[in-house]
Amino acid sequence: MQQDTIAGIASGMGGGIGIIRISGENAFLAAGEIFRTRKFIKIEDENRKDIKKTGNSKEWDSEFFLKKESHTIHYGYIIEDDGSIIDEVIVLLMRGPKSYTCEDVVEIDSHGGAYLVQKILKLLIRHGARLAEPGEFTKRAFLNGRIDLSQAEAVMKMISSKNEFALESAVNQLEGRVSGYIENIRQEILHHMGYIEAALDDPEHYDLENFSEELYGILQKKIASLKGLLSRFENGRMKSEGIHTVIVGKPNVGKSSLMNLLLDEERAIVTNIAGTTRDILEETVQIGNLNLNLIDTAGIHETGDIVESLGVEKAKEYLNQADFILFVVDVSQPLEESDDKIISLISGKKGIILLNKSDLSSCVDEEELKNKLGWDCISFSNKTGSGLKKLEDYITNSFLKGDIAYNDQIYLTSIRHREAVENAVKSLEQVLVTIEGGMPEDLYIIDMMDAYQKLGLINGETASEDLVNKIFSDFCMGK
Repeated sequence: MQQDTIAGIASGMGGGIGIIRISGENAFLAAGEIFRTRKFIKIEDENRKDIKKTGNSKEWDSEFFLKKESHTIHYGYIIEDDGSIIDEVIVLLMRGPKSYTCEDVVEIDSHGGAYLVQKILKLLIRHGARLAEPGEFTKRAFLNGRIDLSQAEAVMKMISSKNEFALESAVNQLEGRVSGYIENIRQEILHHMGYIEAALDDPEHYDLENFSEELYGILQKKIASLKGLLSRFENGRMKSEGIHTVIVGKPNVGKSSLMNLLLDEERAIVTNIAGTTRDILEETVQIGNLNLNLIDTAGIHETGDIVESLGVEKAKEYLNQADFILFVVDVSQPLEESDDKIISLISGKKGIILLNKSDLSSCVDEEELKNKLGWDCISFSNKTGSGLKKLEDYITNSFLKGDIAYNDQIYLTSIRHREAVENAVKSLEQVLVTIEGGMPEDLYIIDMMDAYQKLGLINGETASEDLVNKIFSDFCMGK
């Protein structure tokens, strides 16, 4: 366990209640130094500044909380060193190991206000605590064995969740479903490594005849299970983080108007002047149980304007990273060379064609356009909103009922986890190659151990100190 006592603000700024969290062996003592119960407060005027003695003339005992039971709540006041009252508070006591960090933990619930909460935190630091580093409370929970590394990461995923799937997958990860699934595979790998070593040390009692064939079949199943996780990664990422959706088209076809319509606010500047959008605009909109990370790009066309040209190049970069594309076409104008250039850029990707300005006479052959790109078309009008419901239904059906099924399967949503699984699969596949080559059993152990260690990065068992520190450095303060 850590020896020093840390303190940090655990609540968001500006709310009605502020929470200051303290953890460590002197947490109760540090809180006791700045706290007084009601009977120790003398009310002579509106300022209520003086600390008085009790009837038996005893001064305040700073070990007050040390004598109290765990998981109790206490009402009182936080005072300055000069005896002046800072705030009226509720204090929660939690003795380790039955606390978030497995250490003694105190949480002070004060009135919410950035200055007020910061003042209480500074007071605690003057009385023996130090300022907690980002994620240090959760890091202590990990180091003290209450949660593994995957569960620790799930804490931040819960905080940053933007939809039901993101929250549900974070909760599953926090409950240990991901690390439990991986750990079962690790233990089976470990079991077979142990059997090989035992057989090599004691061949009279352990038989390796036909073991290679048996192990080959077992590892094939484990590889298939891990590849199943990998195959669902993009699905899980999109549903959890949002679908990177790029709006693309020629200048002045209605891209920015579409973004404003989807957001239901005037976010993008709209004019009848071609090339108004020169930079990239990014916003998030929720459609059903999905988040679309909308990206409004500059109109793609040949231009001599250096600023607009940079915007066009930026648009092309975002197209390469897109999960889904909204290709906006102005049906009141015939297709041009610029449209064909865009089609060549987005060919082979996933998206929908929006035939905008459908309230006007069409100059575009819908079937020809569908054949060129192989995408479905939706008649659309930014002006009237016609086709908006159909677009929302199309996206929902494509990403929740089609190739991204919403179910109870375990999903990897962390790039770090994906890389660990990918490397483990490579090592296990190398074991299969070794078996196929008729190599001795002791050579299997090298790659099996590598797979075991790679998978151990997920729950943190084989993670380096640098990796652990990097993960927790991305946490918010006070968590």
